[in-house]
Amino acid sequence: MKTVYTCFCTDVIHAGHLNIINEARKLGRVIVGCLSDEASIRYNKFPTVAQDDRIKMYRSLEGVDEVVIQNDMMYDDVITLIKPDYIVHGDNWKDGPESFIRTHVEELVKSYGGELVDVPYTYNEEVKKIDMQLREKLAMPEYRRKRLRQLLAMTPIVKAMEAHSGLTGLIVEKTVVEHEGKLDQFDAMWISSLCDSTAKGKPDIELVDMTSRFRTIDDITEVTTKPIIFDGDTGGLTEHFVYTVRSLEKMGVSAVIIEDKKGLKKNSLFGTEVKQTQATIEEMSAKIAAGKKAQLTDDFMIIARIESLILEQGMEDALKRAHAFVAAGADGIMIHSRKKDPDEILEFCDKFRADNKETPIVVVPSSFNTITEEELAAHGVNIVIYANQLTRSAFPAMQQTAEDILRYHRAKEVDDRLMSIKQIITLIDEL
Repeated sequence: MKTVYTCFCTDVIHAGHLNIINEARKLGRVIVGCLSDEASIRYNKFPTVAQDDRIKMYRSLEGVDEVVIQNDMMYDDVITLIKPDYIVHGDNWKDGPESFIRTHVEELVKSYGGELVDVPYTYNEEVKKIDMQLREKLAMPEYRRKRLRQLLAMTPIVKAMEAHSGLTGLIVEKTVVEHEGKLDQFDAMWISSLCDSTAKGKPDIELVDMTSRFRTIDDITEVTTKPIIFDGDTGGLTEHFVYTVRSLEKMGVSAVIIEDKKGLKKNSLFGTEVKQTQATIEEMSAKIAAGKKAQLTDDFMIIARIESLILEQGMEDALKRAHAFVAAGADGIMIHSRKKDPDEILEFCDKFRADNKETPIVVVPSSFNTITEEELAAHGVNIVIYANQLTRSAFPAMQQTAEDILRYHRAKEVDDRLMSIKQIITLIDEL
C-alpha cells in the first residue's frame, strides 16, 4: 500500500482537516505529522493545546493510521524517515510565506519519485468561526499572560518588537519572513514608555500616566494575540506599583520591567550626561518584593532592569544588584548598556550565569546592534527586545513625505514609496 503523509498544527479539527484526511485515504495508508511546539511558534501560531494532547486528538480521527512528530517546518526530518509516496496539503500554501516550504517539499519528494497533492482549501462559515474562536482564545488574558514563560521554556531566545498602537501591534503580530530556509516571526511585543510617549508627542519622563498607557495596551490586545512585555519605567512609588502589577495581570500582560532609578526619570541612553539617581539595592528590592506579593497568578513576571553599566557604576555593582533582586523575587534581570560594542553586556551575562543558570536575562541591543540573537543566546540571554525600531523607522519616512508634498504641491512624487491603503487594510481582520 502507498504511504500518504500530511502535517497538522491545528488545535481544533474542522471540516477542512477531515477533507484532507479523506483525500489522503483515497491514495493509501495515512500518516499525520504533528508539528512540534517549537516548530509551530516559528511557523504559524502558538499552540493552545499541549503537544501530547494534539497527538491524541489526531490519532482519534477516523482514517488516520499513524501519528508522528514533525520537528522541522521544512519537512526534511519526516521525508527522510518515511519517504512517503504522497504528501497531501491544502492549496493555501501556494501563496504567501509558506510557498517556499511547498517548493522545498516538492523538490524533496520528486528526488525519489514521490508526489505532492494540493487539496482545495476548505473555507466556509463553520471553518471561519473556528479560526476566529482559536484566535480569540489566544488573545484571552489567561492564555496570553502565561505565554512568555512558555516561550522561555520552548525557544533558545524570545524576540520582542516594540508596539505603540493597534496598527504597530498588527505589524508585530503578522510579519513573517523566510530566511535561510526557515520561516520566522516575532514572539512577543514590547510596549515602550519612550515609544508610547513619543506617539503622544510627550517627553519620556513618565509624564504619560498609567491610565493612558493602559489604553495603549487595550488598543493592542484588542487586535493581537502575542504576549506583551510592559515597560514600567521606575515603577513609581511602591504603593502605586502594586496596583500596576494587579492591573497588568488582569489585562493579560506577561511581564513588567522596572528600572532601579528614582526621581524624575530620564532616558537611559543619556547616561551620565543628565543627572540620574539610582535607587539603592534595598529600595529596589522592597519594590520587587511588594509587587510579587501583590500578584495573583504564577504566570506574571516582574523583571528588574539594572542601570549600573549605563551610569558607570561598574560591573561588580551590576552583579551585586542582579543577585539581590533575584533574591527579592525578580523573575528576570535586564542589563543595559549604551556602548557601541557588546563586550560589557557579554561580560555581565557570563559572570551572572556562572552563579545563576536559571533566571532569564533580557537585553535591548539598541546601541550594540551588531550582535546577533544567536551570539546573545550563547552567552545565556533569553529575551532580546527591539525597543524602538518601528518608531524610529516611521518618523523619518513620514517627515520626508510631508516635506515632499510641501515641496511639489502634490502627492505624486511620494506615491511610489507609500504602501497602498489596500495593503494596510489587509492587516486588519474583519469579523
